[in-house]
Amino acid sequence: MPLWHDTNAAWHEIMPGVRRRILAHAPSAMMVLYRIEPGKVFPKHTHPHAQYGTVLEGGGMFQVGGVSWKMGVGDAYYVPPNVPHELRADNSAPTVVLDVFAPEREDFLNETVPPDEP
Repeated sequence: MPLWHDTNAAWHEIMPGVRRRILAHAPSAMMVLYRIEPGKVFPKHTHPHAQYGTVLEGGGMFQVGGVSWKMGVGDAYYVPPNVPHELRADNSAPTVVLDVFAPEREDFLNETVPPDEP
């Protein structure tokens, strides 16, 4: 059973003000932690993976398909495959989001680090 510790090498700036760390992954799913600076926009995008997530800190306006709502700490969401979605982080504080993608994101595999313990 692999175990990944939090290290600086595990974090990647994917756009100005947005960093992510692949926490754990296997072919069936991938868990990803995002740190988003206040006021940043994670632009509208799609992917063929189901996405489940929760807000750990901060919040913002989340748009999934044509529906928008304000998210805050403890709120959880599901984004079906291939549905456009976007997050506009609050201006007042950093936002931290934990996402799980199923299956794992092949396009993120270049950001993974080997497990620290087998």
